[in-house]
Amino acid sequence: ALITGASEGIGRELARVFASRGFDVVVVARRAALLESLADELSKRQRVRAVPIALDLAKPDAPQRLFERTQRLGLHVDTLVNNAGLMEFGAFAATPLERLTAMPALNAGALVGLTRLFLEPMLAAGHGRILNLGSTGSFAPMPSLAVYAATKAFILSLSEALSEELQGTGVTVTCCCPGFT
Repeated sequence: ALITGASEGIGRELARVFASRGFDVVVVARRAALLESLADELSKRQRVRAVPIALDLAKPDAPQRLFERTQRLGLHVDTLVNNAGLMEFGAFAATPLERLTAMPALNAGALVGLTRLFLEPMLAAGHGRILNLGSTGSFAPMPSLAVYAATKAFILSLSEALSEELQGTGVTVTCCCPGFT
């Protein structure tokens, strides 16, 4: 199982859950020290293979680089958890442009890239799972979280469409929409 945004929060806990169920895991996030600590914990406590990969998924080439790295390492990813994301609270007009554009790049762009890249080998194998992290913000516009909620609505819509497209292939797509954590 490859889990993005695994250095803290929901991603870290999902990595622990997958490892506790015997999955080898690839944990991905920007902060190498936190990932290495988590990978060490999972390897020792759950006796699974845990591979940390420090990478900023907001960079345009990051999904391709991550996919190629897993290929070089000989890792077959049959479960992809697209959890990495940013949230910026505040008035749209008062939020720095870099923060506003970083959210769609990571929350939606990286998710699309990773899904497309890892889907192909899943389809070839005839099985796989993709879990995309949406939000309760996926269901309605949210003032002061406008861009965040828009990216989460995109994730939900994409997940539902892909779930239908992939019927009968052995690959499933699910969108989890937690509330504030």
